[in-house]
Amino acid sequence: MSAATPSLPEGHGPADALAAAGEGLAASFPGLMAQAERVAQTVAQGVHGRRRPGQGDSFWQYRNFDQGDSSLSVDWRRSARSDTLYVRETEWEAAQSVYLWADRSASMRYASTRDRPTKAERAALIAMAAAFLLDHAGERFALMDGVMRPGIGRPALARLAEGLARAPDPAEPGLPLSQALPRHAQAIWIGDFLEPLDGLAARLGPLSERQVHGILVQVLDPAEESLPFAGRVRFDGMEGEGSYLATRVEALRSPYQAALAAHKKGLGEIARRAGWLHLIHRTDTGPEQAVMALFMALGSGADRIRGRVGR
Repeated sequence: MSAATPSLPEGHGPADALAAAGEGLAASFPGLMAQAERVAQTVAQGVHGRRRPGQGDSFWQYRNFDQGDSSLSVDWRRSARSDTLYVRETEWEAAQSVYLWADRSASMRYASTRDRPTKAERAALIAMAAAFLLDHAGERFALMDGVMRPGIGRPALARLAEGLARAPDPAEPGLPLSQALPRHAQAIWIGDFLEPLDGLAARLGPLSERQVHGILVQVLDPAEESLPFAGRVRFDGMEGEGSYLATRVEALRSPYQAALAAHKKGLGEIARRAGWLHLIHRTDTGPEQAVMALFMALGSGADRIRGRVGR
């Protein structure tokens, strides 16, 4: 459903384009970190913290000591049996962590005008601003990449930025794998979610069984909703879907918009059945609105948040 995109220059394949996009994203992250912090500071004026008192004592797992961990968190008995320092995590600590994922697939590189951010840039900004707010509230967070461990503070924020800045792998799936998250954990997935709905349902099913709840933030370019083009237009799939030549694209506008509306409705229904939320954000609106609604949704629960973001 992505809008029209130009073909790649001769001699440059999808892998080259993805690598170039990754390099550009990485170069932008110092500025993105500052921008995300400014967005978080603006949003923080209108929300309350999520920190909850108490620590559970049900053991969850051992993990390697990481920069930013307090020495008081080291399990010295376990560490004495090896040359590695270990931190003992309780189930409460793991469950209360928020796991973030931002789609980096090729379709996220789309922007309908030069003065508008790509969907990938906006998704990264929303993820980073949410992390700043979580850190301010004393919440642990991690990137859902199977590598980063939940943490707090500047080291954790830097690791999140580095993870988002890594060059995308052409073989990287469009949706995160249903990795083993602790029971009652929370997740934030940010992407365009234009993939077939059965794939998303298959991802959310195992997480719902473990009572992992989360929020889907669907990021769309306004052109993807309105299909403003006219006349003869060739649409090139950004993820290997091939090309389609529309001789009179305005004749497709109504059925296209109906199909997109049905897709969004189905996405919301899948999220509802899994106990998740579905929020929609457009790149022609400010990121503060999306981050505010996202953070409020985390604090108040899925049963109290409805509606669209940034509209």
